[in-house]
Amino acid sequence: MYIVGIDVGGTFTDLTAVDVETGRVVVTKVPSRPRHEAAAVLAGLGALGIAGAEVRRLVHGTTVGTNAVLERRGARVALLTTAGFRDLIEIGRTKRNIPALFIPTFVRPKPVVERKHRFEVRERLGPDGSVLVPLDRASIDAALDGALGASAEAVAVCLLHAYLNPAHEHAIADAVKGRAPGLPVSCSADVVAEYREFERFSTTVLNAYLQPLMEGYLTSLEERLLATGYTHGVLTVASSGGMMTTETARRLPIKTIFSGPAGGVSQACFLGAATRVRDFITYDMGGTSTDVCLVRDLQPLMTADAMVGAFPVKVSQIDMHTVGAGGGSIAWLDVDGGLAVGPRSAGAAPGPAAYGQGGTEPTVTDANVVLGRIGTRRRLGGSIALDAGAARRAVSELATRLPRPLALEALAEGIVTIAVARMTSAVREISIQRGHDPRDFTLIAFGGAGPMHALAMAEEIGIPRVLVPRHPGNFSALGLLAADIKHDDVRTRVGPLRERLDALREVFAELEAAARRDLEREGFAPDRQRLLRSLDLRYRGQAFELNVALAPGLPALDVVEVAFHRQHRDVYGHSNTEETIELVNARLTAYGLVPKPAPERHVAPRATLESALVERRPVWFQGRAHDCPVWDRERLPERAALQGPAIVEEFGATTVVPPGWRGAVDEHGNLRFERAAPA
Repeated sequence: MYIVGIDVGGTFTDLTAVDVETGRVVVTKVPSRPRHEAAAVLAGLGALGIAGAEVRRLVHGTTVGTNAVLERRGARVALLTTAGFRDLIEIGRTKRNIPALFIPTFVRPKPVVERKHRFEVRERLGPDGSVLVPLDRASIDAALDGALGASAEAVAVCLLHAYLNPAHEHAIADAVKGRAPGLPVSCSADVVAEYREFERFSTTVLNAYLQPLMEGYLTSLEERLLATGYTHGVLTVASSGGMMTTETARRLPIKTIFSGPAGGVSQACFLGAATRVRDFITYDMGGTSTDVCLVRDLQPLMTADAMVGAFPVKVSQIDMHTVGAGGGSIAWLDVDGGLAVGPRSAGAAPGPAAYGQGGTEPTVTDANVVLGRIGTRRRLGGSIALDAGAARRAVSELATRLPRPLALEALAEGIVTIAVARMTSAVREISIQRGHDPRDFTLIAFGGAGPMHALAMAEEIGIPRVLVPRHPGNFSALGLLAADIKHDDVRTRVGPLRERLDALREVFAELEAAARRDLEREGFAPDRQRLLRSLDLRYRGQAFELNVALAPGLPALDVVEVAFHRQHRDVYGHSNTEETIELVNARLTAYGLVPKPAPERHVAPRATLESALVERRPVWFQGRAHDCPVWDRERLPERAALQGPAIVEEFGATTVVPPGWRGAVDEHGNLRFERAAPA
């Protein structure tokens, strides 16, 4: 029997299967099919050669929700809100976000709910949750007449201060279900049970926007899997890195919005525990974009504030920074003739010119082919034969448009250098700009293009160690198998921390009871449950807060305050021990612990370096060609030592070792690199 992880990306769909009896790992990847993601999943299972009846558990990360928001192809939503607040989601916070701050022609993107589809209900709650104006039933009927008359496909119910008292929202939801039983309804108190109206309304509207789409996608996927003999439910990875059941994903699709990249961070934490690497930065470079995340003591930094396109999304998620630089990022010239790379991507179709599928614009992948860093001997992802001639023609055509002549290889190296600089800025943002020294971390590189650029990026920013795991091209899919079921819940209780102790005890008791009920319903016994508490705190007068983890139970206030002062100093460079600390939110994270595949040990008793050498070829570094050995990673012996410059090829990824770096194969088969000592 197998457990299968599937990472549906923008360019490729990666699949990893682990035999639960032997621990054997099987990987493959197939081209993604935008808007037909379920078909790519089925094609991948077929490529693995595994029948549905042989699969015990299937976990997948999906970009269905993200793409639907970015492409604006979600459902027609009707918004029911407190009288006088129908325009709140359009007014927002009356500010621009970078980079729009510097664009004079900026026009604020329209909300996904047109104004004519926003309907007001007469009611009003106070900031303490008390009822100021009772809910008017006639106004509910009038609003529903308008919503149903507009052929709404989903309804979002967003009332002022409902996070403290959801009674009015739930009454409206009941009325909707009475009039239109099959119509999906999202209540803001159920989606985001915390304050800040604009972010809560925006997140709830997007949840409703995605509900019919996710329902159709998951239903189609389950039906097609059932036809192959798979009879268990489909688990989906949430933005927070944990797994969700199908029922939860259908009800709260907004929690899948950053689903895909989260799997890689989960697997990196699993790998870090096995290799005793507790502080690291993950670097996931795919065909379209690059995601980076900082992990301290095996705990990824988390956030509850993010943007998808122009819209705030306030759900618990791994704090990742994304840049539009991937293997498919297109190189182009700006109005001044300067070279630029990304964010536009060649994607899965037509893809880079080297794919031979009709692409003509030069990409980062094409540049690496020209430099000899990607060979054409083996098929990319096992299916795509690379055309070096097409890559050279694409880069040459760009060279003819440069203001000054530049050699083909020099231009290709410039394209790669710019891509690396863009990714380095993302790492700088999550490390140096937040008070973390990159020299204290290891870079864990994965994704189809991550190992190719990891050492160059580490050298650029000063990270001394790089780890390339086994199966890096399928690492995120493998990480889906290491994720636990996870539920995040939150309650807002604003006020001085020292005056909120009794309220905190009540809130955590309520949250923990609900979490244990959910986990027991999903089949987790008490010994397979883990609950973690945290608080969102700030100094009085501040507008935003820091999340402080709590030890089990409710620790002494002095301990919590010291932890907050220290964290504030680490993040902002200062603290004020005389200032009053204010509580904003109490948070609970509940885990249902699932069995995980044991990490494989690398055993290759008959392998030798000589048998692993595939060829030697010229590879360009720092303006000149080097005679480079090309190693087949699957044939490398235990504890093999490597010296740059070198290339390591495997299914789904290529590791580039520049001059001045050395590496070795560790006991788990990972490649571990560090700067070579000066001669």
